Amino acid sequence: MPGLYYEEFAIGQVFDHAVRRTVTEMDNVLFSALTHNPAALHLDEEYCRAETEFGQRIVNSAFTLGLMVGLSVQDTTLGTTVANLGWNEVRFPQPLFHGDTVHARSTVLDMRESKSRPATGIVTFVHEAFNQRNELVATCTRAALMKKKEKVTR
Repeated sequence: MPGLYYEEFAIGQVFDHAVRRTVTEMDNVLFSALTHNPAALHLDEEYCRAETEFGQRIVNSAFTLGLMVGLSVQDTTLGTTVANLGWNEVRFPQPLFHGDTVHARSTVLDMRESKSRPATGIVTFVHEAFNQRNELVATCTRAALMKKKEKVTR
């Protein structure tokens, strides 16, 4: 299993995730349609050229958030997470556009054992996503309920 158990994390630990992803027009349009988000910022190229400061469609921020966290999963939580407990302080300092290639970094911000579930611990991550120019396009703090390693009894 590539994910880490609670005990394998350390506060301050940094993960520079190797998997990168180029965002396509299809990603943006399909995600916006699937989530019933008809915002012209995501779907109407002519509107964006004439009426926005960006001059083109921007990628749906909910997709950007999901992609940022998704890029982190293989290195951190794949198979060892019980549940996401929440995302906080979600920010999008720069827009993401069709054709941008995203890479991500995660840092362990905090850790504590679960008070109600002794076989788990809570790991708080700061996730950051960058485009191909290394501009920060998204960040969030995420709390994940993580499995502990099973104790061997003799």
